[in-house]
Amino acid sequence: MKLQVYGDSISGNCLKVKWTCDHLGKDYDWIETDVLKAETRTPSFLALNPAGQVPTVVLPDGRSLAQSNAIILHLAEGSALIPADAYARARMLEWMFWEQYSHEPYVAVARFQVRYLGKSPADLEPRLVERGKAALQRLEDGLAASDFLVGDSVSLADVALVAYTRMADEGGFDLADYPRVQAWIGRVEKALSIA
Repeated sequence: MKLQVYGDSISGNCLKVKWTCDHLGKDYDWIETDVLKAETRTPSFLALNPAGQVPTVVLPDGRSLAQSNAIILHLAEGSALIPADAYARARMLEWMFWEQYSHEPYVAVARFQVRYLGKSPADLEPRLVERGKAALQRLEDGLAASDFLVGDSVSLADVALVAYTRMADEGGFDLADYPRVQAWIGRVEKALSIA
């Protein structure tokens, strides 16, 4: 059995897994799983992931794994996407943990509300917008010293954070306010061969 990736193409968290697989040349089947149609709530899906979330992967040995950053970390084990230096690896993980706690809950949620629920950016909860802008500014500041988040080459930190950052404008955030972030998005897209 080959790797199976259950994902929704509208989700940045799912795209992280796809991009990692593609970049590493993994042989996998993409199984489109529409969250908006509650396809993650079926008994067969819940048997794979009781949390009912995508992405979820089924490994060739039949075990399943969920949570985008755990999945990409597993898939990239031993590759150049994970720094060999222990401190650099810890910095990569620092960015990845921060992404799920302080970036995705604001930038991605704003995008979902605007793009898929039809809200106007002006109608978003002010705290959501404030924290989204703070996350984008943290990225802007974090890119002051290097081309990528951890040194001079792309790592899983970049994969994790580019997913929703590159779509932030769909949530009402103006990426022109973050020129380093804009340039970084281009570098990461080029390094990962994504469009």
